[in-house]
Amino acid sequence: QVQLVESGGGLVQAGGSLRLSCAASGNLLVINNMSWYRQAPGKQRELVATITRGGSTNYTDSVKGRFTISRDNAKNTVYLQMNSLKPEDAADYYCNADILLSLRKGREYYWGQGTQVTVSS
Repeated sequence: QVQLVESGGGLVQAGGSLRLSCAASGNLLVINNMSWYRQAPGKQRELVATITRGGSTNYTDSVKGRFTISRDNAKNTVYLQMNSLKPEDAADYYCNADILLSLRKGREYYWGQGTQVTVSS
């Protein structure tokens, strides 16, 4: 019923930039927190950034000052602007959304399909 579609991943040289997008579609009432996670091969998935519906943000220390999470509530979309990319940023990036579907159906958490970010040195 609800789908999160990610885009914007790709190959970039160290020091470059990418902008990831994640758009939610389907019947829903409210999108609460939206987050970006990443997972490199052989490593645990880690939380990169979170943004509340009102725009409050949090970042993992390793990306502070380089990444910016934002959202457009009218478009049900969250973005991750990634600047000064480092090889250690390479991973599959996943968006996550805490969504109130309806008063009857309640809340559910959804994941995007993932988008790959590769950073060459």
